[in-house]
Amino acid sequence: MRRIRRQNTAPELAVRRMLHRMGYRFRLHAKELPGSPDVVFRPRKAVIFVHGCFWHGHHCRWGRPVRANAEYWAAKIDRNQRRDADSMAALYAKGWQALIVWECELKNADTLSCKLQNFLESVSTEPKIDG
Repeated sequence: MRRIRRQNTAPELAVRRMLHRMGYRFRLHAKELPGSPDVVFRPRKAVIFVHGCFWHGHHCRWGRPVRANAEYWAAKIDRNQRRDADSMAALYAKGWQALIVWECELKNADTLSCKLQNFLESVSTEPKIDG
């Protein structure tokens, strides 16, 4: 398990390449933000997390629980999900918008591209004026 990397994973690199081809420029791994998002768009106050289905407990084919040492893995994945929820709540409280891209979503590049485009277009770069 030590070989599993936290940053610059294959799914994360694929999402970054896709965003770059779409013409978006971004920053990486903002440690000062809750959850240390994988991709950060500061002017838009938007972040993208790229989650592995197994590690974050996604309900898909790759997110199924393992049978060996099931209690340990269930507790670990539950902690990860709680930490993710806390990070998302803290980001929203600070006025940031967040999107989660699941590893399994990389299988359909067209759908993922639309999802990313819709998210980034919905987040305005203009400052909000209360009035």
